[in-house]
Amino acid sequence: MDQIKLTLPDGSVREVASGTTALAVAADIGPGLAKAALAAKINGELFDLTRPITEDADFAILTFKDEEGQHVYWHSASHVLADAVTQLFPGAKPTIGPAIADGFYYDFDVPEPFTEDDLVRIEEKMQEIIDADEPFDREECPIDDAAGTFEKMMNRYKVQLIHEIEDPIVSIYRHGGFVDLCAGPHLPSTGRIKSFKLLSVAGAYWRGDENNEMLQRIYGTARRDHRKLGRELDLFRIYDEAGAGLVYYHPRGAMLRHLVTDFVTREHLKRGLKRGYELVATPHLLKSNMWETSGHAQQGYPMYYTEIDGQSYGIKPMNCPGHVMIYGSHTRSYRDLPIRYFELGTVYRHERVRGFTQDDAHIFCTLEQLTEEITGVIQFAQDMLGVFGFEEYEVYLSTRPEKSIGSEQVWERATEALIGALEANNMTWEVDEGGGAFYGPKIDIKIKQCDFNLPERFDLTYVGEDGQEHRPAMVHRVVLAGIERFLGVLIEECAGEFPMWISPVQVKILPVADRHHEYAQQVAYQLRCADLRVEVDSATGTLGNKIRAAEGERVPYMLIVGDNEVEQGAVAVRKRGEGDLGPRPTAQFIEEVLPETKPDERFCALPRLEE
Repeated sequence: MDQIKLTLPDGSVREVASGTTALAVAADIGPGLAKAALAAKINGELFDLTRPITEDADFAILTFKDEEGQHVYWHSASHVLADAVTQLFPGAKPTIGPAIADGFYYDFDVPEPFTEDDLVRIEEKMQEIIDADEPFDREECPIDDAAGTFEKMMNRYKVQLIHEIEDPIVSIYRHGGFVDLCAGPHLPSTGRIKSFKLLSVAGAYWRGDENNEMLQRIYGTARRDHRKLGRELDLFRIYDEAGAGLVYYHPRGAMLRHLVTDFVTREHLKRGLKRGYELVATPHLLKSNMWETSGHAQQGYPMYYTEIDGQSYGIKPMNCPGHVMIYGSHTRSYRDLPIRYFELGTVYRHERVRGFTQDDAHIFCTLEQLTEEITGVIQFAQDMLGVFGFEEYEVYLSTRPEKSIGSEQVWERATEALIGALEANNMTWEVDEGGGAFYGPKIDIKIKQCDFNLPERFDLTYVGEDGQEHRPAMVHRVVLAGIERFLGVLIEECAGEFPMWISPVQVKILPVADRHHEYAQQVAYQLRCADLRVEVDSATGTLGNKIRAAEGERVPYMLIVGDNEVEQGAVAVRKRGEGDLGPRPTAQFIEEVLPETKPDERFCALPRLEE
């Protein structure tokens, strides 16, 4: 059989048999890649994973991390939507259904507008189609044959589209009993769509022309949903009966949160890297006049208030006034600056998530130190995001909003300081007009804000080298932002498959039968002595059921223990995404996995020295 050469993005070359599918190549590279694969790129052209490759080519696998991969995912979901609608509403005529930013839509010609109840029914039917795991099959046919197919379905919209195609051959896609005109590519099957949500319905003219028919457009999104994953993995819940927007962490979720916040705290305390933050802690309540001084009250900030002993208090929506109070408790010299305060501060706002914790910090410095301090924050943010696998992000300079405090001169000086830091770090950014906080402009990664107003409003000073009082600059800064929001992004990015070092459960031990439970507990003890986070599946059931349950929990490692393992003092290892790795002594397994329990060494092993 003829061999062909595929050049991968890293420049390496793989030789495979002509006719091999992209999915087979992905599986050969690694089971994890095959599982995440959505489509392929062959010589710059998008391909179905199941299409055979017959010539030498530049080759890449697309996953949900790739924008083009996301569009394949969303467009496949739009076909499932159209299938569900035509099953529920036999007279419906599908027209077009493209992927768009963050989702998809599909336009339908229907006798009556869709209702909210209809969307619920459509979602249920879509889930049935997804559960059926029907393959997406591509078929190329002469243009007249394709037109005939849709004429029989009495879909004049598709026929019109076909007659506008200049190529004599067109492609159609089928899954189950549904057929659609489409260039593709698509996912291998409907079962690859793991999460979706229909968002809304609206009217839309055919081809965007108001002289044409009014159609019904259903918008949707199909992506990982941290709320759904949070329930599936038993990480957290929001109990409406206890209060909307308030997160309750279950044991595994609390462990995940602890691992992230503990790491963040330790990184703040490191010397070097323009860090060396000092820990502070401030109360959840401050007298309301404090929020008037800061400007939060006048700006209509979404705060909560309460009254105690006839005195009005505000529940803190931000930590900055508390840090200002600590700074103002002593006379400061220019030799004391910069002062960097850090707090994992829980705040409350009348927003969608009403209670959350920020990795919040405030830096008090001289004007001469400002650009250097902002540079340190930018580097810190890049390092921390890199540890968690976020190495691509956009940067925005957010300028003065309509509702704000302070003079134009103060805002101009703060904005210039941020621009100077961005330029010093050779960063590319876009301007977000009016996107700043009410007290100062900010750089959004999201990382920080620059403020000359709160030091003025709270009358903060330091004694300069000239013996006179001067006003410090104040940098407001979060690296990961709200911990709850960050965890939501992390859960979606990882699809619940957390890196070993922050997995709430790192190893699940699966005894084959009841007689192996005692040995399973002995193995668990050995692993816990090595600081590994371990659970033993003590439920009654078959080994196959236990393996499937552990896979559903996205546990990095499973250790199976049966008669052979008891006799040999060993464990049979299964790794997430790779499957069976075979047996080995328990001590050897511990030695092999311990390096995986550390954060990414590129970012946090050797801090840069102060310049």
